[in-house]
Amino acid sequence: MAADEADRVLVARIRQGEDRAWEEFIARFEGRLMAFVDSRLNNRAASEDVVQEAFLGFLVSLPNYDDTTPLETWLFTIAAHKLTDLMRREGRRPTIPLLSGDTTGASWEPLGPGRPASSLARSAERRTAEEQIIGGCLRSLIAGWKARGELERLRCIELLFVSGLSNKEVAERLGLSEQTVANHKHFVVTKLKDAARQARLRDFDLRDFGIE
Repeated sequence: MAADEADRVLVARIRQGEDRAWEEFIARFEGRLMAFVDSRLNNRAASEDVVQEAFLGFLVSLPNYDDTTPLETWLFTIAAHKLTDLMRREGRRPTIPLLSGDTTGASWEPLGPGRPASSLARSAERRTAEEQIIGGCLRSLIAGWKARGELERLRCIELLFVSGLSNKEVAERLGLSEQTVANHKHFVVTKLKDAARQARLRDFDLRDFGIE
């Protein structure tokens, strides 16, 4: 399979919410992104933050991504913008040269039909990425429960997370023990946290989404 075709398949899998595809994407690009950013900052912690923001920016920018633009170029463009934003906030003048045609980085202006997510507010970008990760994880879980006929777990989670009922209230309504409800809840919370960890989200707090 040609590289560009493989990239299109990988992006399609990510758009479908496939966890394994996102892991493959991070494994493929994380090292090169870190080398690109850290060679400019010489600060490992700051570089890790920029790389994380680049991956989040990629998630948010997926609706604008055009498959005719090389995937690597698109991702490194986002990373370059994130790097520029950081340096400007620190009062440093960006000195990275334009890297036209260079697959180790990207030019300063985005390629393709739309601007990457660096033009969005950082807080809004992170929130959107978190919502996408949570939504994708829940859709996958729900699809699996329906396929296996695990309706008890589905009803339990709906009452907990959508209706906002307590464990005790859910147990009484469904005729379950509180321990069973707690087990169902723990299972889902663990899955959501695992998804956030795989996406390299730091300080991820499910309480921000009404999930205790």
